[in-house]
Amino acid sequence: MDKLKQLETFVSVAQRGSLTAAARVEGVAPAVIGRRLDALEERLGVKLMVRTTRRLSLTHEGSAFLEDCQRVLGELASAEASVSAGGVKASGHLRVTAPAGFGRHHVAPLVPLFREQHPEVTVSLNLGDRVVDLAAEGYDCAVRVGDFPDSSLVSVRLADNRRLCVAAPAYLKRHGTPQAPADLARFACLVLSSDASQTRGWAFRQGAEVVYLRPNGPLDCSDGQVLHAWCVQGHGIAWRSTWEVQADIAEGRLVEVLAAFAAPPNGIYAVLPQRRHLPLRVRLWVDFLRLHYGRSAVFRQAAAS
Repeated sequence: MDKLKQLETFVSVAQRGSLTAAARVEGVAPAVIGRRLDALEERLGVKLMVRTTRRLSLTHEGSAFLEDCQRVLGELASAEASVSAGGVKASGHLRVTAPAGFGRHHVAPLVPLFREQHPEVTVSLNLGDRVVDLAAEGYDCAVRVGDFPDSSLVSVRLADNRRLCVAAPAYLKRHGTPQAPADLARFACLVLSSDASQTRGWAFRQGAEVVYLRPNGPLDCSDGQVLHAWCVQGHGIAWRSTWEVQADIAEGRLVEVLAAFAAPPNGIYAVLPQRRHLPLRVRLWVDFLRLHYGRSAVFRQAAAS
């Protein structure tokens, strides 16, 4: 017997409250409906409904199973409608959060493009460097940059991200160029303030290992965009991401230093509160990001470096 038909029959009976009503809608005898339910319960090894001549009620297991069946059948109907309409149709509200700097450059510009493809989806974008609790605050997806820590969240790697030390040519002309990471102690380093700094510090490759330094400097700030501006203005050495400084390097405003010690790239991730039962709009958003970043010269360069 068709498993899908059993599920559809179970939902129909539960919604209509009787075998007779479900049979009438389908145009079959009530005995046919009863046999389908019996077969479903036997296959699952659990009682889903208590049936008497006067009333029908769901067991505890039946109530829980009904919710799952309704969701599965709803998603199936949506998928079939999408195909028959000639394309994928997503709808509903999508809530996304991303770091302020990266979000301004590489998330916010994509939101209107995503909506052009899926006009029935509305989007709220939150930009900030606070790590948001996705489940507690009701976010569908976070875009995060850096090493992804072990957690109960689900992560999808979207692209590579390389960090590098940079400085303005005028600063290096005045103060010289560091030759090894340890030399940074003699230079003005532009660092994120302690309440926003990277967990382990600036990363460098030394031999086969990656080591971390926490340089000090006369200027610090909680906003990476300010550090970037200070660096371009010649106030010191900063440790920034490729996506942020690539254009400055290409146009000569910044110069990479300590390139021989650059650590391997870390990742840019789409972080989700769960893997199962993701709404179509969330799956399409993640696929959209992965496709865009995969085509971007900025992130291809980070992967190749």
